[in-house]
Amino acid sequence: MHEAMDPHDERRLSRRIPLGCDALIRPVNGQAAHPAICLEIGTGGMTMESDYVPGLAEQLDVLVRQPDGGADRPPLHVRVEVKRCHKTASGAYQLGVQIVQVLK
Repeated sequence: MHEAMDPHDERRLSRRIPLGCDALIRPVNGQAAHPAICLEIGTGGMTMESDYVPGLAEQLDVLVRQPDGGADRPPLHVRVEVKRCHKTASGAYQLGVQIVQVLK
């Protein structure tokens, strides 16, 4: 009999694409926007680094610019939900987020 897989482990089963693209975090509650870097993106979520410290399960609007040298397209605009956040050695915060809606 197989054990049920922890849903947190499933996020790593989807392919993740490393990016390092500029991004912008806009809290849904109307607070000021914060610059970020989208470190990697997958089909259901992304990892970002920023000085913004969100709450767990907080929803954010995120704009991710295309990589340099990529096609000239508007930024990816998504609504995400924060699944994890921890401080890195550099003092920034790494956010793991789930995409809940593609806005543009």
